[in-house]
Amino acid sequence: MALGGLISNRNLGSFIGSGDGCQRLGKSRSEVSNRVMLFPNAFLCRNHQPLQASLQHELGHRTSFGCFIQPRMDSTIRFRNTFKECGVSKINRSRAYYKSEDSDITEGVVPSADGSAEAILVEGNLQNASPWFPRRWVIVLLCFASFLLCNMDRVNMSIAILPMSQEYNWSSATVGLIQSSFFWGYLLTQILGGIWADKFGGKVVLGFGVVWWSFATIMTPIAARLGLPFLLVVRAFMGIGEGVAMPAMNNMLSKWIPVSERSRSLALVYSGMYLGSVTGLAFSPMLIHKFGWPSVFYSFGSLGSIWFLLWLKFAYSSPKDDPDLSEEEKKVILGGSKPREPVTVIPWKLILSKPPVWALIISHFCHNWGTFILLTWMPTYYNQVLKFNLTESGLLCVLPWLTMAVFANIGGWIADTLVSRGLSITNVRKIMQSIGFLGPAFFLSQLSHVKTPAMAVLCMACSQGSDAFSQSGLYSNHQDIGPRYAGVLLGLSNTAGVLAGVFGTAATGYILQRGSWDDVFKVAVALYLIGTLVWNLFATGEKILD
Repeated sequence: MALGGLISNRNLGSFIGSGDGCQRLGKSRSEVSNRVMLFPNAFLCRNHQPLQASLQHELGHRTSFGCFIQPRMDSTIRFRNTFKECGVSKINRSRAYYKSEDSDITEGVVPSADGSAEAILVEGNLQNASPWFPRRWVIVLLCFASFLLCNMDRVNMSIAILPMSQEYNWSSATVGLIQSSFFWGYLLTQILGGIWADKFGGKVVLGFGVVWWSFATIMTPIAARLGLPFLLVVRAFMGIGEGVAMPAMNNMLSKWIPVSERSRSLALVYSGMYLGSVTGLAFSPMLIHKFGWPSVFYSFGSLGSIWFLLWLKFAYSSPKDDPDLSEEEKKVILGGSKPREPVTVIPWKLILSKPPVWALIISHFCHNWGTFILLTWMPTYYNQVLKFNLTESGLLCVLPWLTMAVFANIGGWIADTLVSRGLSITNVRKIMQSIGFLGPAFFLSQLSHVKTPAMAVLCMACSQGSDAFSQSGLYSNHQDIGPRYAGVLLGLSNTAGVLAGVFGTAATGYILQRGSWDDVFKVAVALYLIGTLVWNLFATGEKILD
């Protein structure tokens, strides 16, 4: 099976030769055949005699580089058109690994003397190596479904809080306290979730998280009737369950998904969160009007049991644990190498000494401040400022999140395309995240100038749509800079993001008691601008942790 790979110019030059070095191949053709081992049925470049039919590539040469691999037209591998036969071409020096992090080396990579993988990016036809629907994308879809449930169970409170606050006579400060209590528990399990996933496997940790938060969702109406302290505890318990979701998912995808599919798979999973918001905000008002506000918690929480049964049947923490995974697809995912040992010791000092890690942490904080404010307070904004009723507030809140779901996947496709065309991963991440920061900053700043509710909703939708490009920016960067510690890195940066949710959600309630919505949006815009500056100065797409 022909697989895409990464071929370093210095790697090939080290054993193939340079200048008229193609002649050196005659010295030991069998040795070259054994060392290349990339594509079956390949031949030497047309200027030379054909090699054995064990190589499916043509070798060209040039003065400064020597021979290089060039596929035949009938090969299933497609090289970029910048690779010209026996000519000079620009080499993409961005680091990229066409494998999951469950393996040590990539099939199709000829390691250099120092073991580095600074290489040319080559596209492969991965889908041909698996059945009509690859098993790895079953994992992606299950993670997508878990994130859909995650936000359904989270945003239902932002709708239910309106009738609940009337029934229990809660002030804006109390509402802010209730909304932020979720993040108390959410904060506790960010780093722990990454460590647990590395140690016990993503299947166990994510499965535990969904069952835990689903039970807490069902218990919410009971806790509210018992009193405010009980409600705060249950919401914090719900946060504990949802806190492990992102680190566990990141851990699983680092094992299951090749880098060539990274942006798209992550964008699809995170779009589950946005569609979860769409679903929760669309159905919550209907359920409240027909059955009362407790119904949203009972109905949404019970869906977790259905997901859990599917998860037990189809999910595995790693490709090596799946007995039904074909050898062809396993080869695509693992690159034909041995699985790596699980992480046992986290090099905290090394991790925290890297500026790109701090760029992730600070940028995640700045990003989540605005995102969580919109997530938790948008229905209240629509109700109090735009004077929409409960049903209208819920339905109109759907539009921004639906926009995010669409643009997250568009952003993933754009990011993968830019990388495949030779733009460095660092530049791709900076471009995508700059859109994710500056877009929301611009549109939120316009809310104080709009005159109609329709324009306000449009600004919200555009703000959230541009925010979704962050999925191909900072949210994809954890696996770029330290794929082996992707779960821990995400837990670390998302801890800062959760702190933004805790302080931002609670602070919004106090700001509204003493100021206006304009003040709320000004704080968010300022943080977006700070995040843009930090990200572009210190972020990188290079692998800095191994």
